[in-house]
Amino acid sequence: MADQNTETLGAELTISAEAAAAIAAEAEAETVPNQELETSDETALRAELESAKAERDQLLDRVARLQAEFENARKRGERERVEFRDYATGSVVETFLPVLDNFELALKSSGTVEQLRSGVELIVKQMEGILGQLQVQAVPSVGVEFDPRLHEALGTVERLDMPDQHVAEEIRRGYRLRERLLRPALVRVASNPKQASE
Repeated sequence: MADQNTETLGAELTISAEAAAAIAAEAEAETVPNQELETSDETALRAELESAKAERDQLLDRVARLQAEFENARKRGERERVEFRDYATGSVVETFLPVLDNFELALKSSGTVEQLRSGVELIVKQMEGILGQLQVQAVPSVGVEFDPRLHEALGTVERLDMPDQHVAEEIRRGYRLRERLLRPALVRVASNPKQASE
């Protein structure tokens, strides 16, 4: 009986071993397609990752090129501004060189005071002509109403012959370039007590 139990147990083990082998074969059959799926998914993901890396590298290269182009354009713009400023300054200075020549001639002159004065007046007219060509105009002052945007008051002067708050004296002439004020006129303003009390 013990031998029969052993044989039965051995047969059961054989059947169990065969069943286990069958189950293992089925599991392996199921995992092979899964492994194939995982392998194809991994390949697709790796390809997508490589594509994204290549696109990133292209974008980084493009950004680096754009930064370099921007820096070059900024430097070129700065250089052109300096060149333009130098050119404009040179043009203005060139127009004033004859005036400087005339001042030097006046200083070397041995004429009378009256001759020297008339020479300086001619030089001033020459300078005013050059300023007019450059569209620089004197700010109107004496006799006009005081305007703090155009005039800088140095003080007041009591004057009965002028309207109150009008420019009585010009100490230093003011100038403007077209509509832009270069320098305000330094003036004294009339104070008329008769008009102020009214």
